[in-house]
Amino acid sequence: QVQLVESGGGSVQAGGALTLACEASGNTYSDYSMAWFRQVPGKEREGIASIYIRDSSTHYGDSVKGRFTISRDNSKNTMYLQMSRLEVGDTGMYYCAAGRWVADHLGLSEYKVWGQGTRVTVSS
Repeated sequence: QVQLVESGGGSVQAGGALTLACEASGNTYSDYSMAWFRQVPGKEREGIASIYIRDSSTHYGDSVKGRFTISRDNSKNTMYLQMSRLEVGDTGMYYCAAGRWVADHLGLSEYKVWGQGTRVTVSS
C-alpha cells in the first residue's frame, strides 16, 4: 500500500514562490499517476497538477497553468510542486494523491491514496 507525506507548506506574500514535496513509500508502479489537489473552505477539492510516472507527462488546471510546475524525482520517490507568482487565491490545503490507471488526470475520484495535506497561505 502506498503512503504519501506532504511537506513544504507555509506562508508567503503574493508574488512569491514556494515548493511542496510529497514523499511516497510503498510500491508506486509505472502505471500510477500522482497529483496535487487544493482545497479551500466551502469548496470541493480541486485537481491542479498531475504527473504520470511511466512517461512523466503532466497536466495542469487552468488556474495554475504557467505558474506551477509538477515534477518527480524517481530516485527519491518524491513528487514536487514548484509554485511561483503566488496569488491570494492560491491559499488552501494542498494534498498529494496517487492513483492507478487514471483516465481523468485531475479528477478527484480517480485518486485512491491521499496524504494528510499541507497548508499554504498567501497574503497580499
